Amino acid sequence: MIKYTKAKLSDIKEMQSLVLEEVKKGTILFRSSDEMATNIRSYLIAKNDETIVGFGALHFHAFDLGEIRSLIVLSKYRGKGIGREVVNKMLEEGKSLNVKKIFTLTYEKGFFESVDFKEISKELLPAHKIWADCIKCKHFPVCDEVALIKII
Repeated sequence: MIKYTKAKLSDIKEMQSLVLEEVKKGTILFRSSDEMATNIRSYLIAKNDETIVGFGALHFHAFDLGEIRSLIVLSKYRGKGIGREVVNKMLEEGKSLNVKKIFTLTYEKGFFESVDFKEISKELLPAHKIWADCIKCKHFPVCDEVALIKII
């Protein structure tokens, strides 16, 4: 049975290990232990027994704008609704904090469209997003990720 909880500082090493292959591919940004610790309250993890099988982060850019980032599900657990549940729980959290819009930058356009996100132009994203995160990406400045948003 999968349990969904907020991440703890003690989860960071396992979380970094889970995303290692995607970081190497350039589909997820590397987050240092310090950066993850600073933002630990943003992370929601999915656990099967004591093993983290997926997680995501809900990051805030403005009083009414959030971002789902670092969404990952261990490959053997994909297709079981875990990513969808992580996203839904983050959307609920955003709504409870009066966030009006949540966006994502992703290579998984179809997945996010399946949870009612709509594609938008990357130019509509906050400029500080590009300079805080995107500049660290191995694909910068030639980004082929898709920006999507959901009004909640």
